Amino acid sequence: MSTTKIVTEEMSILDKFLPLLIIGAMVLGLFMNRLVPNIQDIFSQVQIDTVSLPIAIGLLWMMYPVLAKVQYEKIPHALQEYKLFGTSLVQNWIIGPIFMTFLAWVFLANYPGYREGIILVGLARCIAMVLIWNMLAGGDAEKCAILVALNSVFQIFFYAIYAWIFIGITNINILDIARSVFIFLGIPLIAGFLTREILRRQKGENWYTSVFIPKLGPTAIIGLLFTVVAMFSMQGEKILGQPLDILIIAIPLFIYFIGMFLISFLVSFLLKFRYPETVTLSFTAASNNFELAIAVAIATFGINSDQALATVVGPLIEVPVLLLLVYLALWLKQYLFKTELPSPQPSRIS
Repeated sequence: MSTTKIVTEEMSILDKFLPLLIIGAMVLGLFMNRLVPNIQDIFSQVQIDTVSLPIAIGLLWMMYPVLAKVQYEKIPHALQEYKLFGTSLVQNWIIGPIFMTFLAWVFLANYPGYREGIILVGLARCIAMVLIWNMLAGGDAEKCAILVALNSVFQIFFYAIYAWIFIGITNINILDIARSVFIFLGIPLIAGFLTREILRRQKGENWYTSVFIPKLGPTAIIGLLFTVVAMFSMQGEKILGQPLDILIIAIPLFIYFIGMFLISFLVSFLLKFRYPETVTLSFTAASNNFELAIAVAIATFGINSDQALATVVGPLIEVPVLLLLVYLALWLKQYLFKTELPSPQPSRIS
């Protein structure tokens, strides 16, 4: 069976068509903008923090199923993986934010809102889709789960500080970012942790992993698509008046995802990690938690902001690019990790 067929069969229908679903949600949102002129007033009648209640529910639900998957119990094992953890720490929390900020200033110097939006994307380290990319490319599933758990906890403590530093101390209030992180990451993280601990004890690990999570996980996309529809329904006039803006935002994101993957892959290879570990480090570094970036942008700058629009372009670009990088990783394996490939069996002549 070909590599392409194996990869596509491993992905769920929702994962395969997520970019198309997001585009469809964008189109539906623009249609609603024309159909319901006062839609912004409708959404804003009841609010949580600075976000309307329906949109806040969508943002929270984006995060909850993802965080219910995280294997928090494996975090202590990371303390025994000094080299792996240290490499991931540098790639995710030093190289990644700096690289995204550099690209944002190079390509979006004259678009401060879009620039700040994609910086928020660069600061949000991946805790969801990376599990899929890692699996498809043959990465180390257990170590990927540990890094995902660590990134989840790190973002609670450091995301607000990083946003304050990288976006600029005069542009935002660190307490606003911290409050948004607590509401839209802290609350679903606590809910996900409690869900995992309670249900695993009551029903068992096998039921939780093979029955509950496969049913809960795909519902996160509903929250994402609802949020996209709401954003585009409220930003319709701006988007239709500036259709090239999506392309302008997409360029640095495209370069970022590919660049971070290649940088991480090269560094990991030079540090003599095995292929599964190299893949895990590379996809963890290249992927981003776009759910958190969207939630923080909306809560801090408003759903009509340029920052919010920039963050929603993130998954539109990330999903197809990371899928292509899965194929690249499998191709590189044949040339850079030949010693790890199974030896061909000698033919038997009867």
